[in-house]
Amino acid sequence: MLFDHCAQCRRCCHIDPGYPALEVTLTRAEKKIHGSICIQTECTHLGATGCSLGDSKPFSCKLYPLSFNPTSKLFSFDADCPLMPEYQQQLQDEASEASLHLALMSEQVLQLAKTDLGFLQKNHAVDADYFDLQPLRPSNLSEAKPP
Repeated sequence: MLFDHCAQCRRCCHIDPGYPALEVTLTRAEKKIHGSICIQTECTHLGATGCSLGDSKPFSCKLYPLSFNPTSKLFSFDADCPLMPEYQQQLQDEASEASLHLALMSEQVLQLAKTDLGFLQKNHAVDADYFDLQPLRPSNLSEAKPP
């Protein structure tokens, strides 16, 4: 499975020495649950098999390695994520894990655009500061652009 590699890699849950801490962007609803989540060097919710938050994992973490720009309404990805070549390849198959992830993220982005646009704007700004964002090029660009 595509995302099984995440539990071994764990790169997205670490801050390299010399870089500032990362305040994980939370939706209004997530702030009520978590208050805040700040990664100083390693996320405190990172367990032996990956994230220990289960269903309450923040949307910004579920979205990774993708980032959504609410201005352009396009997805990009963190070029440093080792999954991205396989992710992009899988987008050619509508039934693949990557295609299902992108579809789910697109649905949730549509909801957030109606209920918490400020979150989407802030999350993309944080992503643009922290990650090497590159345009996502799925086989069908409309798959990566919420209506």
